[in-house]
Amino acid sequence: MKDSSPNHYERAFESWLIDNHIQYVTVDEQKRAELPASIRSTEASGLCKFKSFDFLLYPNNQQAIIAEVKGRSFKGTSFAKLAGFECWVTAEDIDGLTKWQEVFGQGHSAIFVFAYKIENIDVDFDGREVYDFAANRYMFFAVKLDDYREFMKQRSPKWQTVTLPADKFRQCAIQLQQLWNK
Repeated sequence: MKDSSPNHYERAFESWLIDNHIQYVTVDEQKRAELPASIRSTEASGLCKFKSFDFLLYPNNQQAIIAEVKGRSFKGTSFAKLAGFECWVTAEDIDGLTKWQEVFGQGHSAIFVFAYKIENIDVDFDGREVYDFAANRYMFFAVKLDDYREFMKQRSPKWQTVTLPADKFRQCAIQLQQLWNK
């Protein structure tokens, strides 16, 4: 694994992909893509720029997945009720993934990967897989973009962020292994 990812959440996720033999391509998020007017939002210029994603995943015998990794800390003591999980994203994240899903078209879907760094030593994981990386423990959940868009609520108008209500996160969040097995 190259140490090309800018943060430990993305490096942990990349390591998990390698360990689970998932083919992938990393994307330099610092670069923005320019697309023709036919796929941009209503802007006067001929091209628009929008946020890139983090990984393009190629699970065996499945459609390609456009993945945006969001790193968060989990300070709770139990995963039993999937409570206490921050799952906010920016409006720019939503717009960017939506456009990428349109650009790639059929055969591609977009997801948010919420990478939670476990802060407490003694946590009940309720039978879920925990991933150890660089002396830290992580848990990964995926939420499909279409599900996120359907249930999202505004979190902060000032910061242009949205989130999922806790009950909708519990409904939509799945561990990555479940995503590959569908």
